[in-house]
Amino acid sequence: MGHDPDPAYARLLAESFARLTGRDLGDPWTRPDPIVSHGVEVDPIFRWANPAALALWEMGWDTFTRLPSRQSAADTPDVQADRARLLHEARERGWVTGYRGIRVSATGRRFAIEDTVLWTVRDAAGVIHGQAALICRVDRLD
Repeated sequence: MGHDPDPAYARLLAESFARLTGRDLGDPWTRPDPIVSHGVEVDPIFRWANPAALALWEMGWDTFTRLPSRQSAADTPDVQADRARLLHEARERGWVTGYRGIRVSATGRRFAIEDTVLWTVRDAAGVIHGQAALICRVDRLD
């Protein structure tokens, strides 16, 4: 995939990450680490992913950005409960680091995301646009 379909949102990801962590994310679209973000729906839908994330989940932009984010995680009670707890903590604190979870690609491949930073995507006015994850390590499980 050539260009970022939503460069304004990518800028918001980078700005909110820097505000919270004090770290420079660089250009989220070209970063080699997978980055994903879901919106603010009751059952949040992915709204953005960089090429590294799309390749990891084995999906195109149009398919990925219609996927409820919970469906990207292994569908076991412990994985779902852990994911929900960390997302809540990231909402409360702004960001959390060191998250590890099991995810499943479109073809059913399971992988662990590790050393993941979860953060709440807020604009300069404090409006929440969703949550995002920077995945610093991936371990294929099958």
